[in-house]
Amino acid sequence: MIGTIRKHSKWMWWIIIAAIIITFVYWGSAINGPRGGSRGGRGNFGVINGETISQSSFVNAKREVMLSHFFSTGEWPDGGRKNPNFDEEREIYFRLLLIQKQNELGIEVSDEAVAKTAAERMRALNRGNPVPLDAFVKNVLAQKNLTLEDFQRFVRHNVGIQQLIAITSLGGNLLTPQEIRAFYEREHQELSVQAVFFPATNYLAGIPVTLPALTNFFELQSAQYRLPERVQVNYVKFTATNFLAEARAQLAQVTNLEALIEAEYEARGSNYYSEAKSPAEAKEIIREQALNNNALGAARKQALAFAAELFNRTPATPDTLVAFAKEKGLTALVSPPFDREEPPAGLDVRADFMRAAFALSAEEPYSQPLVGADGVYLISLNKTLPSEIPAFEGIRDRVTQDYRFREAVMKARQAGLDFYTSATNALTAGKTFASVCVEAKVRPVLPPPFSISSRTIGGIEGRANLSQFKQAAFGTAPGQISNFTPTGDGGFLVFVQAKLPLDEVRMKADLTDFSRAVRQTRTGEAFNEWLRREAEKGFRDVPYFHQQQSQLTGTPKK
Repeated sequence: MIGTIRKHSKWMWWIIIAAIIITFVYWGSAINGPRGGSRGGRGNFGVINGETISQSSFVNAKREVMLSHFFSTGEWPDGGRKNPNFDEEREIYFRLLLIQKQNELGIEVSDEAVAKTAAERMRALNRGNPVPLDAFVKNVLAQKNLTLEDFQRFVRHNVGIQQLIAITSLGGNLLTPQEIRAFYEREHQELSVQAVFFPATNYLAGIPVTLPALTNFFELQSAQYRLPERVQVNYVKFTATNFLAEARAQLAQVTNLEALIEAEYEARGSNYYSEAKSPAEAKEIIREQALNNNALGAARKQALAFAAELFNRTPATPDTLVAFAKEKGLTALVSPPFDREEPPAGLDVRADFMRAAFALSAEEPYSQPLVGADGVYLISLNKTLPSEIPAFEGIRDRVTQDYRFREAVMKARQAGLDFYTSATNALTAGKTFASVCVEAKVRPVLPPPFSISSRTIGGIEGRANLSQFKQAAFGTAPGQISNFTPTGDGGFLVFVQAKLPLDEVRMKADLTDFSRAVRQTRTGEAFNEWLRREAEKGFRDVPYFHQQQSQLTGTPKK
């Protein structure tokens, strides 16, 4: 729902500390400016429900989407972790549609509601503690060149969207007490079961391996061994540990350092530091984290100075980085090959390192300084390696392992299907499930009772997907055995012993909160269905959606 905020983000907390005293901590994500817009210049932004989208409206909605992403995830859209479900341009157009619908319905949000919600948003970043507005603007909004006006407009529209949800989803609350009870019973009815697993590892030892079988397997499965496009980069690293003395000096100037550390410890709680044996050790971890962040800040400062000189050198080529580093008494190294998804082996870097590496070109031969966990990097392109399928002999051991595993999985699944047939016949003949297992020489697993709402099932983790397991169990009548369910490493069956009676006392205690949750879910479903229909009508004249028709069946993040 709108307004969801991750309240336990370590990254957010350090921002607030930074707002109190800048020298205490360096936050790496501040180094990148705002990403370029979805469109440049004065392009055609389309028409929503007959209303032409202006460039200023599009830009304002983009800024609101950035803020929405930040408050929902704790990261800006161009942060280190890529969210495959986030499509910025799509979110912008849905934002514009929601704003348009607010205006059509005459939804007005008071200044008092905006101020209250804005304060709540800022306090959420700081564990419920107040945040000075100027500090929030300087240390959060300014990271992406956002303004207080952007934040106020974002909050006003979000409060308006809350009202829009209430208006368009009234039917979501129309549930009778009998319907609520039926939902509760479905979610909390527990089963007593036994499960039999057929893992591939039980059959690996019996898999014969011959060269013809291996080569045939490799030819059929060659696509899975294809290596993606890779690059190697030259890099100069400014290691954080080389700046520890400077970082310690900065911390020594913080007069209320102990109080800040104590506040951070209290905000996170003792459980956050499971590796610490005492509160004193946990606070020492906080101190070391602050020290490392300050050391990274100092390393970045020197990297920026190095980069400023490098960028003025001509000619600007990848080799210029190597030569200039040598002049400065630094060593430029060459990374191992790496692709767009995985960092180079031995380098503790973030996703922006890979993005920067694959963006290098003759026109942009160097990266900006890139902050890693233990240092700051400048890189240039060394070599591009095209996608290729390696020779069989070079990966024979891997192919052998994959072949044996595939054959073992097939044997495990066949054993599971055979057991299902024999067990079904035996149960029909009046035999007990226990005797069936003894005859088949399999050992059943007896998990504790569980319901559809159970988030874990003891003895099942690591053996089967939780949803698959529950689906097999709740799709089978008591006294019967489920169909064999294949898994990535074999498969399983479930014998349902009994449905257990509901705990009436617990149900009575839970029903109020459960009713509220069900109605909220129904409200969300009703709103999403309304929004889907409005998008189908409103986006007919939006160029972006002409290319993204399949996405209209979904709904944006709110």
